[in-house]
Amino acid sequence: MYIYQELAARAAAGDPVRVGLIGAGKFGSMFLSQVPTTPGLEVAVIADLAPDRARQACKDVGWPDELTAKTRFTDDAPAMMRAGGVDVVVEATGNPIVGILHAREAIRNGLHIVMVNVEADVLAGPLLAEEARSAGVVYSMAYGDQPALTCELVEWARATGFEVVAAGKGTKYLPSYHASTPDTVWDYYGLTREQAAAAGMNSQMFNSFLDGTKSALEMAAIANATGLEPPSEGLQFPAAGMDDLAHVLRPLADGGQLEDKGQVEVVSSLERDGRPVFKDLRWGVYVVIEAPNDYAAACFRQYGMNTDASGRYSAMYKPFHLIGLELNISILSAALLKKPTGSTQGFRGDVVATAKRGLKAGEVLDGEGGFTVWGKLLPAEKSLRLGGLPIGLAHKVVLKADIPEGRPIRWQDVDADKTLDAVKFRREMERRLRGRAAA
Repeated sequence: MYIYQELAARAAAGDPVRVGLIGAGKFGSMFLSQVPTTPGLEVAVIADLAPDRARQACKDVGWPDELTAKTRFTDDAPAMMRAGGVDVVVEATGNPIVGILHAREAIRNGLHIVMVNVEADVLAGPLLAEEARSAGVVYSMAYGDQPALTCELVEWARATGFEVVAAGKGTKYLPSYHASTPDTVWDYYGLTREQAAAAGMNSQMFNSFLDGTKSALEMAAIANATGLEPPSEGLQFPAAGMDDLAHVLRPLADGGQLEDKGQVEVVSSLERDGRPVFKDLRWGVYVVIEAPNDYAAACFRQYGMNTDASGRYSAMYKPFHLIGLELNISILSAALLKKPTGSTQGFRGDVVATAKRGLKAGEVLDGEGGFTVWGKLLPAEKSLRLGGLPIGLAHKVVLKADIPEGRPIRWQDVDADKTLDAVKFRREMERRLRGRAAA
């Protein structure tokens, strides 16, 4: 893409790409660590609820004092975007409700937006992306996170003439993890509460990685960006290592575990009995492809590709992702090329709040990674038909009915705040999409 050459030219001209970062947590800090060694990239403003904490984050990742002194710190993200002086906004709060507000503010002010906040993207990405396109700005996934890296592999496969059979990522999974809570999460990670606290690890956030919610969100984002389909009954998390992808992730009709070609799926680094998978892909991403003809299948063999027994299915993968350390690619692609590194194109996948245990009327839901619900990936059409409550809005809402363990929660089951901007925006998106489907 020649981004670096473009960036070097901007650096030489004294015209850096200016970034406004919202949220200086773990992802934001990883991005900030790369800024001092990226000439031509400038973080003009950092907005965080605790500006002093953000200044400390800059110090912790190795910023020299003179660089920190040149950067403005604020706790008012909307005002930062209205003030100008930035080209690209990075939304890295992880809060879906404020994420929607920030994305819309960036779009209104003609700023490109990189959404680290996959929770907000899945909650309302189709409508946010539509608003961005109408405004002539880039709405982009965050390179370094697994959805954008998976989309890159899908683009590679399609652009080279291969059919995409499956795409997704790896994670550590067992069925029992769906019931995990912030009180039990560290047992699964092999840590004590004291060790986790000393490392500054947030139990609810890490629990969302474990209980299946984050995987569901990321696969929904990939489905919405690529047009691949979610499994009809949610993610199955088959166990598969790097050498097994083409064998496991092929259609049932061909001896694999997919309902059909063209799906998203997450592979587990654990067998169902808890044994580790050989050459697991826990930290990586993959795409399974099919040879379009006998000649291409023969090339798979000739060039050492791992294939299934037929020789027609193979896989490409990236074994690791570096999260915020790679975010520059999205920022520079938006600012210099006016292109996203993955972006929502439609509404194929949704993530619905699902009861972790039997819940009683009057209980208050505590959202992603909490004690009450986990997020289940469903086809968007099925979610709309069900009236499913998106996981991004299943926080601080009161149940109006008893919900048995494992059942998706519906809008009608909760007392949602209809005056909340994020609720109104999501409901408007649902209304439009139902209307288009009917048409």
